[in-house]
Order: sequence, then structure tokens, then C-alpha cells
Amino acid sequence: MPSHADAVMLPAVQPIAEIAWTAGAPLPDEILAATEPVVLRGLVSHWPMVRAAKTSSQAADAYLRGFYRDATVMAMHGAPEIDGRIFYNDDMSGFNFSMQQVRFDAVLDALRAHQDDPRPPTLYVGSTTIDACLPGFTAENDVRLGTRDALASIWVGNRTRIPAHYDLPDNLACVAAGRRRFMLFPPDQLANLYIGPLDLTPAGQAVSLVDFAAADLVRYPRFATAWAHARQAELAAGDAIFIPSMWWHHIEALDSFNVLVNYWWRQSPAYMDTPATTLLHALLTMRDLPPAQRLAWQELFRHYVFESDGSEAAHIPEAARHVLAPIDAMGARMLRAHLLNRMKR
Repeated sequence: MPSHADAVMLPAVQPIAEIAWTAGAPLPDEILAATEPVVLRGLVSHWPMVRAAKTSSQAADAYLRGFYRDATVMAMHGAPEIDGRIFYNDDMSGFNFSMQQVRFDAVLDALRAHQDDPRPPTLYVGSTTIDACLPGFTAENDVRLGTRDALASIWVGNRTRIPAHYDLPDNLACVAAGRRRFMLFPPDQLANLYIGPLDLTPAGQAVSLVDFAAADLVRYPRFATAWAHARQAELAAGDAIFIPSMWWHHIEALDSFNVLVNYWWRQSPAYMDTPATTLLHALLTMRDLPPAQRLAWQELFRHYVFESDGSEAAHIPEAARHVLAPIDAMGARMLRAHLLNRMKR
């Protein structure tokens, strides 16, 4: 099978840095708080789930079923013609898959039934909280992350292609069954990835419109620049990858049965809202201002947000600084209530 680089006639991609890790050894902060991605070979190779997957997909299936307790999940289903690519329909009025709430064991049944199909339908369960779906699984299959309050999720499916997207939290993704190819881009490649709508997305995050398997460089010429900055790695069961916050990542599941476990956490207080909300509000309130006014607001954001060091409020008596003071959980609740009241006007 030709590589994506061959398919789009682009040069080879730089590999993601790798570390051979002792299975089960704790991860230090210099990895979990890094701003560069890294592959951790063998990090979870001691998991019983991984050992089952290395035996066979049937053994991995049986291991998962051992934790199933009548839970339902949201599953994506696409026709064989989409070739595993989770994406929009032809006119981008919707998507090329349907969402169905089904029993988790029914998903496993469908994966088993189509395991040997040369062109199976696309079956994909994404970002499902493990403790709700498979209670007891994390007691046997977990990663020590220190004091981080991480959300552990499971992803199950057959051969799928998830378009490049970013996530706000830091992400430790552990391959528990099958193989996955990760292609990452630094945040500054945003303009070269041709991102689709912000408010109509296949799975909650805006995605690149470029088909990485057959990139149209006439329609998306700047993608060649993004490709030059890309980093790639193929992971097998037992391997893991740390993806820093805001890095764009395209993920391809390569086998007929794939399981991924990931951990998300933020390096910011829990009371902080997602900046994506601010971006949407900025589109509503600032994008269409006259150029001189946009520049004025750009200066305000530079002063109060992007280059804030506390000096911007030093001339105000401490008790009178209000939202310019350091924000804690109580201050965040008050500010959120103030914003909600303003938006109701």
C-alpha cells in the first residue's frame, strides 16, 4: 500500500521524536507538560488489554466484553464508499455518516461481522468515558499521571480516518489494539490546513478539509507548506503518544479492529472556560468592524490578555481591580454571570 506522501506526491514526512519507555513507569512532568509531541514506545505494553490484542482481535474483543454492563454509546456508521473517512457530505450541508445510539456490545458484534470484508462499512465509537461504558477496565489498564485530573476515554472502530483537528487539553493517546498512524502539525500551520466551519463539525472540533490520502494541491496549494512541517509516527498496540494542547493531528486506524485509550487534561484551572467560545464571540462582535476599530481592539487584547503580566492594573487600588485582578473560582463564577446577563440584552 503506498504511503500518503506517495499518493499526494509530496516528500517524506519528518518522524515524531520517540522514547523507548519502560512499561508502567511513571511519566515525568517534562513530558506531560511539554510543548512538543513525543512517541512513548511500549508505555502500556503491560496492560492486559494490550496483551489480549497481541494474541488476536478475538481475544481483545472478549476482554472488552468482560467489562460490559449494558451501556449504550454513540456510534458513527458510514457506507463503504466513504473509505473510513469521517467527513462532510458532498455539499457540506451535513456529514457522510449517521450517528446512532446503540449498545456497546452491538458495536463489537458489527466489527466482528465485517472484520474480513474488503470494503466494510465504517464503524466508529469516539471519545466515550471508560468508567461509564466499561466499569472496572481502568483498574487493570491505566497510566499514572501524578496529580492530573485526567478524563480517560475509549475509542473503538475499524479502519477510519479522522481529519486533522486540534484539542484544547493535552492528550496522552495509548494504542490498546490495532495500529494507528498519527500525523501532527504545529499550531502555526492553521492557515495552511484549510480548516472547515467552526460551528458545523463532524465531531465537535473544526477539521481540515484536505483529504490526506489524495491532497488536491490545486484547490489547497498552501497544504504543501503544512506538509513540510508535518511529523508522523505509526503506533502499535502498547505504544503511546503525547500530543500537546492545540497541535493539529490527523489519525488513521489501520486495522479491522482498533482500540485507543486516551487521557485529556488541561494545564489551567478547572473554572476556566474554553477559549473557543471567545473566538466565536469575537467573530460576532469584532471581525466585521472597520479596520481601524479592529486594530484598536487588537491592542486591547494584546494589553489585557496576550501580554498580560499584572502591570496593566498596577495603577488601580488592589480592592478596585475587579476583573483585572487574578481570577479564582469565585471570580470566574461572578464574571460568567455578568457575561450571561450582558448577552441577554
